[in-house]
Amino acid sequence: MLAQFHRGPHGGESCAGGSPREPEGRFRPRNKYSVLLPTYNERENLPLTVWLLVKSFSESGFNYEIRIIDDGSPDGTRDVAEQLEKIYGLDKILLRPREKKLGLRTTYIHGMKHATGNYIIIMDADLSHHPKFIPEFIRKQREGNFDTVSRTRYKGNGGVHGWDLKRKMTSRGANFITQILLRPGASDLTGSFRLYKKEVVQKLIERCLSRGYVFHMEMIVPARQLDYTVGEVPVSFVDRVYGDSKLGGNEIVSFLKGLLTLFATT
Repeated sequence: MLAQFHRGPHGGESCAGGSPREPEGRFRPRNKYSVLLPTYNERENLPLTVWLLVKSFSESGFNYEIRIIDDGSPDGTRDVAEQLEKIYGLDKILLRPREKKLGLRTTYIHGMKHATGNYIIIMDADLSHHPKFIPEFIRKQREGNFDTVSRTRYKGNGGVHGWDLKRKMTSRGANFITQILLRPGASDLTGSFRLYKKEVVQKLIERCLSRGYVFHMEMIVPARQLDYTVGEVPVSFVDRVYGDSKLGGNEIVSFLKGLLTLFATT
């Protein structure tokens, strides 16, 4: 006799009287999450970031792969990534380097060419984005079938640790101005820790022109215009452990120019 199935709390199917399980076989292929890790001078941070990613996915049971896109780091990050490929295996860790820095937009386009998952996770490799939050992103996405899930520092128990007052005020000010001008429907636009449906991120990237950090803001604003849904997960942001921040004066100027461009065109 055929087993009876019912819809589980996160959209999955389970046998009547049994516990929810991820759909298998002919019902629905198993979801796979491709993590894109752009790196530049992250030799010290990358091994721990990858270890934490593997730990988080292994404990939560979600299917995953990690794609490292190194932009010609002079500190030997590429050598470290090659060692990680050997340790964890090419089925989980794959290095796809480039010769030099060409901007975040092209970094993600390059990474997605080598991603086989139906979901894309973007995050930094400097330990400011802790992989322990990824299962929360996945659960949030399933709860509402969101097209994208973004971290937020400005809701719930989200926050920032390790920043001085000046940097906190700069971040708050940037998000406040952005909310006033663009009304994006998301509380934290400048974050680079997100989960996307693969087909959604591909369409959003096609509409983006920015190369620097304003790229992340430019990814969220068109989502509203295209009627994509955005979920948010409160996250504690921790400043990088090793190395220097890559956010300098030029990036701040670029952010402001990008903000004004979006205001004029949306």
